[in-house]
Amino acid sequence: MWRYATTIFLSAFLLFQVQPLIGKAILPWFGGTPAVWTTCMLFFQLLLLAGYAYAHVLSCRFAPRTQFWVHAGLLAVSLLFLPIAPAANWKPSGDEIPSLYILSLLAATIGVPYLLLSATGPLLQGWFSRCEPGRSPYRLYALSNAGSLLALISYPLLVEPAWELGLQSAVWSTVYALFVAMCGYCAWLARTAAPATGANLAAVPLELSIAPAWSQRAWWLALSACGSVMLLATTNLMCQDVAVVPLLWVLPLALYLVTFIVAFEGPRWYVRSVWGVLLAVCAVAACVVYQLHESVRPSWQLATYAGTLLVCCMVCHGELARSKPVPRHLTLFYLCMAIGGALGGTLVAIVAPLVFRGYWEYHLGLGCTVLLALIAFKDRAIALGKKHLLRNAGVPLTCFSALLLAVDMQASRSERDAVAMTRNFYGVLRVLQRDDVAGCPQRVETHGHIVHGIQFLEAEKRRWPTAYYGASSGAGLALLRHPARQPAVRSEQQPARRGLAVGVIGLGAGTLAVHGQAGDRFCFYEINPEVVRMAREQFSFLADSPTECEIVLGDARLQLERQAERGQSANQDVLIVDAFSGDAIPMHLLTREAMRVYDQHLKTDGLLAFHISNDNLDLKPVVRTLAADNHRQAVWIRSAADPARSINRADWVIVTNNREFLDDALVRAAVTPWPIDGPQSLLWTDAFGSIRQVL
Repeated sequence: MWRYATTIFLSAFLLFQVQPLIGKAILPWFGGTPAVWTTCMLFFQLLLLAGYAYAHVLSCRFAPRTQFWVHAGLLAVSLLFLPIAPAANWKPSGDEIPSLYILSLLAATIGVPYLLLSATGPLLQGWFSRCEPGRSPYRLYALSNAGSLLALISYPLLVEPAWELGLQSAVWSTVYALFVAMCGYCAWLARTAAPATGANLAAVPLELSIAPAWSQRAWWLALSACGSVMLLATTNLMCQDVAVVPLLWVLPLALYLVTFIVAFEGPRWYVRSVWGVLLAVCAVAACVVYQLHESVRPSWQLATYAGTLLVCCMVCHGELARSKPVPRHLTLFYLCMAIGGALGGTLVAIVAPLVFRGYWEYHLGLGCTVLLALIAFKDRAIALGKKHLLRNAGVPLTCFSALLLAVDMQASRSERDAVAMTRNFYGVLRVLQRDDVAGCPQRVETHGHIVHGIQFLEAEKRRWPTAYYGASSGAGLALLRHPARQPAVRSEQQPARRGLAVGVIGLGAGTLAVHGQAGDRFCFYEINPEVVRMAREQFSFLADSPTECEIVLGDARLQLERQAERGQSANQDVLIVDAFSGDAIPMHLLTREAMRVYDQHLKTDGLLAFHISNDNLDLKPVVRTLAADNHRQAVWIRSAADPARSINRADWVIVTNNREFLDDALVRAAVTPWPIDGPQSLLWTDAFGSIRQVL
């Protein structure tokens, strides 16, 4: 048994170790948005489905010797895909459909190895049950999930902080080659085992040889789809308000796997009465936290969403374990589970952005989980008698009704308050109109739950800088106190102020354009076409600005790299890095390689301003280290809030060697001393960096 156990454990470890590895590798190419991981998860679920289907067909339709030759041949072909690493020619140009492009990229990079790893669990369990007919293979499934969990936990805690991406890829590829040898050996051992077909069926009891009914298969599909929806929807919620990083990919997926391990290890862990009450409590708590997110600390939000995911998946997977078939039909069982997982992934990654205007798939998954629990508990209650019906089904039914009411209230509130609302691959954008703030009506743009722009609607206040971009903010000082703006006081004849060349990574509502003056040239880099549309249709910052404003669509770093390759360096006086996805700052804009790209577009005395306002991440040591690594000085500017002008507190770090700017009296007065506690040096590169270091 140790041969099968070791091979299954290794395959599961590789299967889930490659997910954050390859996701992190391609994340910078698509703007660091949470949907990159959601789409990656859809690919993994589709390949898992393909692997389970392959295992089911191979084990049921072919003789053991044929199975060996087919599987061994595919294992040999998969070695041609090593080492796994996405080639540079796969970098998007900006015109592609992101979801379809990511799926194609992953298929070309890790498609065949991932397919075979996916097939290993059910295929080897089938071989084991044929070689050892008196022993249950389902504990091997729990072992498989344990290997997956170990891979997920070890990646953000051990692998990502210690190894660069190139080394991670090389080590993974080496271990995969070892897996190929072990799996081929297991196939060789099973080639002479008697298949459970033909004459052997006479020895199988009639009730065990009958395939599960279609209603039973539909039940498996529904439970697995519900768990998948909750996994991906929860991951979206977590990432949009913190950061799109492997740590927050791994946490929900680890909880998801824990429930599989516990549910399939033995029946004693899943007690319906206990988990039913927990489901009712967590479902209500999640809706309340979602509704009151502005007044709930991020740590409590994460804890609530994580706890709710754990309970929902435990109910779904506990019911799956209770209804699992005899070993003869285990490949069909796993195939139905994989189909359900893929359906759930498709709903969240593809259907929801097209159909829903908000993140309503979370509420949908939550409500469906409660409904499935109600169905399961009701059947149990009927078996016990009518007097037990209320006790077993009353709480889930009440909770389900409350959920429907909560979803309706939240959806109607969002629709009612929004002047405009849209959703695409990059998230949910809303424009709200507020009539009672600072004594003047204003429009507010939000991405997820985070404010990205504010504009007063009265004519005399319409060009006021708001949000994080007041005159005393880091960005405001960089644009208003740049030496090119100031007359040369040492000369007898003061020259006229010249215009500035300004680059801005991240458009938002276009607020920074209010600091533009006649003769300036502003170039905004924005990856989300809906942000551009909203800025032009719902706000007037761009239209009211006297400066020339250009918008370049696509990931800012990729566009800057391509401009440099074409000899189109912008020679900018100021470059402002203000890209956010929700409240998450894309890591690929804060690396040594990114700094080299910025250098190609900045003048020698240019100002590089990083917006690092965040409640969850302390990015000061990262930017400060980037400045030192580039032999430049960094100053931290924390500007205060001014509610009367709708200005929020903001943290900016300006990187420059421009002594005239640094010696400016207003700039010196605005500089905040660097903190003496916490890490002082933290260098991120494209291949090495961990969000855990700055949480």
